[in-house]
Amino acid sequence: MRVAICQTKPALLDVQTNLESVIAHIHKCREQGAQLVVFPELALTGYFVGLQYHKAALRMDSDQIRKLAAATKGTAAVVGFIEESRSMNFYNSALIAVDGEILFAYRKLNLPNYGAFEERKFFANGKHIRVFRLNDFNVSVFICNDMWHPALPYLGVTQKADIFVSIINSSEESMGAEFNNVESWDIINRFYSRVFGIYNICANRVGTEDPDETWDIPEDDKLLKKTSDVFLVPEVKKRYRFWGGSEIINPFGQRIYKARLYETDVIMGELSKDLVRRKKILLPYLRNDDPYFTRRELHRILFEQAGDTSRPQHKL
Repeated sequence: MRVAICQTKPALLDVQTNLESVIAHIHKCREQGAQLVVFPELALTGYFVGLQYHKAALRMDSDQIRKLAAATKGTAAVVGFIEESRSMNFYNSALIAVDGEILFAYRKLNLPNYGAFEERKFFANGKHIRVFRLNDFNVSVFICNDMWHPALPYLGVTQKADIFVSIINSSEESMGAEFNNVESWDIINRFYSRVFGIYNICANRVGTEDPDETWDIPEDDKLLKKTSDVFLVPEVKKRYRFWGGSEIINPFGQRIYKARLYETDVIMGELSKDLVRRKKILLPYLRNDDPYFTRRELHRILFEQAGDTSRPQHKL
């Protein structure tokens, strides 16, 4: 299967401009034979949306989402955006569209609320890890911080995922100068591919953003002025630089395609089901794994104490 990663530079809160760019990239990649086109986390909005998050949100039945899905006719795409549900919850989501149709939206499960990150102040968390079938591959989608919680990729691979699509917004020094995000993502992507025997398609973005730009409350927004104390933002650095470096890692943990650092880029590569098969023969992870044991142990840890199975006994 031929896969493309579009390492874009989204304009903060400019959904229309970003949408047009994403659709143009999908058309171009399809013309070059791509059967799956992957974009970064929040590709339609930019990352530091702050108090303006609701203004950039799209419902699944919106004209923009329908237009985006229609652009995937003859291919498939994973695109990060802010989703507004019918109940008016907001999610950091990834749209999965295949051959012109909306398949579903994956909602980020683990929302960071530390360092420069404020997602939990605005977004609800997702509830499910889902796997979909594409050209003889099982594909599981994750959004950034989800990959820092090993239980979630494990739930993908127990559903027989052959490919992880990891869409991220990783910037320099967002966790402080002592923490190297470039090195950390290199380790994470290689680890899951090598242990689980899967392809890892990791799409990061480029460009710079200033969190302060979206924390100013407009003069005419009376509702936010009344509730602004709830959203007090801690001291943050003025600008963050997203480093790019999108990559595809093969089932042996080897990087086979790599995008440029700090510049927009498009990379394409071929994924082989035979290579997945070869790795699973050499390292039969799924054959030797017992998810029922995991379930029993979790039940014991969370519920079983002094014979009381009616409520959780431990907090993790």
